[in-house]
Amino acid sequence: MKLPAPNALVGGTLIAILLATAGTGALWTPYDPLKLSFREKLVAPGALHWLGTDEFGRDVLSRLMAGAATSVWISILTVTLAVVMGTTIGLFSGYMRGWTDRIIMAFNDALLAFPGILLALGLLAVLGANKYGIIVALGIAYTPSVARVVRGTVLSLREREFIAASRVMGNGEGFTMARHILPNCIAPLTVLATSMFGYVLLAESALSFLGLGVPPPAPTWGNMLAGSRPYIDQAVWLGIFPGLCISLTLLGINLLGDALRDKLDPRMRGAR
Repeated sequence: MKLPAPNALVGGTLIAILLATAGTGALWTPYDPLKLSFREKLVAPGALHWLGTDEFGRDVLSRLMAGAATSVWISILTVTLAVVMGTTIGLFSGYMRGWTDRIIMAFNDALLAFPGILLALGLLAVLGANKYGIIVALGIAYTPSVARVVRGTVLSLREREFIAASRVMGNGEGFTMARHILPNCIAPLTVLATSMFGYVLLAESALSFLGLGVPPPAPTWGNMLAGSRPYIDQAVWLGIFPGLCISLTLLGINLLGDALRDKLDPRMRGAR
């Protein structure tokens, strides 16, 4: 039996731990992540509180678990929104071509010229700093990248023989796009969505760190990092554990994305 590649094994394990932690954190945590206890503030990691407590006596492990649930939920919804909108735009633009394609891609490239985090900041100024504002802002910010990838795939497919055969059989344009072109976009979309999950999670953490993410006291890894700054000298664990969670998650996503690319891209299989 062929063993999985090392990057797939390590990346899959890290992502499985993340999803398990997020699922558990959404249903149960060792302590209430919002409960204040000033008698136990800034307690170092020990038997009672495995990862210590913060400046308000809240259990750090419980807040990390609850923050994982929030971050994963936001990332999944954001990636889903970006993939749905980007696929629709790219599919229609690449298949129709002509002036329709030029106009859509001109607008798409104008959005693509903005860094994703900068565009999200501008949208959050309008939508407001809340969970759903982050989902919409980041979803719009990452839609142009998806549209570009899908359009490129569609352009390489629309002149193929099986597409011409579908037209000859009398199938409509919508049926041809949905039945014959869209399934061939799944492989590049899978790789892109996996990588985008990491970008979105990092962007959400950055926005929370800047105070534009999920408002306190709800925990996220980003606002936990931001809250640790005044106490970094006397309670270093407040910054280490959220930062370590973000780093390991991004490592797992990158390794898993590389493994998926090697598996789904014929050119990479040939290179190996």
